[in-house]
Amino acid sequence: MTADLSKIPRSIWWGASEENGKPGVFLLDQTRLPLSSEVICCQRLEAVEVAIQSLAVRGAPALGVAAAMAIAVWSENESTDTETDSWLAGLDAAAERIGNARPTAVNLLGAADRVRTYAHDMARAGSSLADLKAAIVALAQTMAEENEAENRAIGKLGAELLEPGSRILTHCNAGSLGTAYFGTVGGVIYTAVEQQKIEHVWVTETRPLNQGARLTTWELMAVGVPCALIADSMAASIMDSGWVSAVFVGADRICANGDTANKVGTLALAIAADYYQVPFYVCAPTSTIDKSLADGSEVTIEQRDGRELAGFSTSGAIIPTDRATLRALDMLTSAGERNLRLNGKNRMNIYRKAGTYAFDAWFQATPPGLPIYNPAFDVTPAELITAVITETGVYPPGALPGLTD
Repeated sequence: MTADLSKIPRSIWWGASEENGKPGVFLLDQTRLPLSSEVICCQRLEAVEVAIQSLAVRGAPALGVAAAMAIAVWSENESTDTETDSWLAGLDAAAERIGNARPTAVNLLGAADRVRTYAHDMARAGSSLADLKAAIVALAQTMAEENEAENRAIGKLGAELLEPGSRILTHCNAGSLGTAYFGTVGGVIYTAVEQQKIEHVWVTETRPLNQGARLTTWELMAVGVPCALIADSMAASIMDSGWVSAVFVGADRICANGDTANKVGTLALAIAADYYQVPFYVCAPTSTIDKSLADGSEVTIEQRDGRELAGFSTSGAIIPTDRATLRALDMLTSAGERNLRLNGKNRMNIYRKAGTYAFDAWFQATPPGLPIYNPAFDVTPAELITAVITETGVYPPGALPGLTD
């Protein structure tokens, strides 16, 4: 397998819709991967908010860019204000709403605050409303470019820690799909691949939404990076076999003392890596460092819908092979999307799409009424982290940059 870095996917970008010419936030819908590569065009702030909450876009750096672009799309398409003061008030409300779309990733709120502060500073300097609106759009695009540059710097620094023939393990998705482009952990992998240092990448499935199985494997295979999927529970035995040179994970929030919130399951990996003396690296831009939180006990952990653990979702296309099936599907979808009632709480929606018939479904795999605890993240203590790799350098978790004023 030969790697082709030109095939690294892009998760989010700003553009104009071909349908109506209006600006929008374009997202590669990560809930559809790997079976379908669908692009969403969000032309309202609410649409970006829903995309964030439904995980159509996810990953701390990507969420920061999404927040900035959401405010920009509100300004371009929804604001009817003709006075600067009322526009600023609306922008403040938009920033607060999108900044709180999900609670754990600090980049969301940080990016929203950056856009808000920038707008107010420009207004105080006497900029016109037209200039303010143009500047917000430009800032959102600049933030995407900055994130790519940060990721490439993280990739360069992380690759320097690896020797030729390295076999690394990663959790969830901190590749290009979780950022504006190139990835944090992905950046390390792609840079190290260029330097011919990567022999193999182990990818954990990342239950219950399988971001590793669905997204990281899809991304690595698209580029041509040698990889294999393992169940989350297999990681310790892989380390015990001596098949892991280092563990690289991303981060949604890093506290002042180095405690790190990341996708649930990260803590178990860190404990196993510590036991087997495997280096454990956190890769994240400095914007993920939250110096307002002293340690991990202060991190708000997002609780997700129990249905994510109670069953599984799937989507796909139905391709009729005979006239009877075609007529039946036509009848079902003649008035638009059809919701099919299945036994129990199972559900399936069928609708017409691009000349065929698509479906979305959820199937229960657990006993009805089962209590479920479903945190999206856990916190890894700083003492289990070998180093934090940022765009500015590689740091011990207790000596992070930007913590002194």
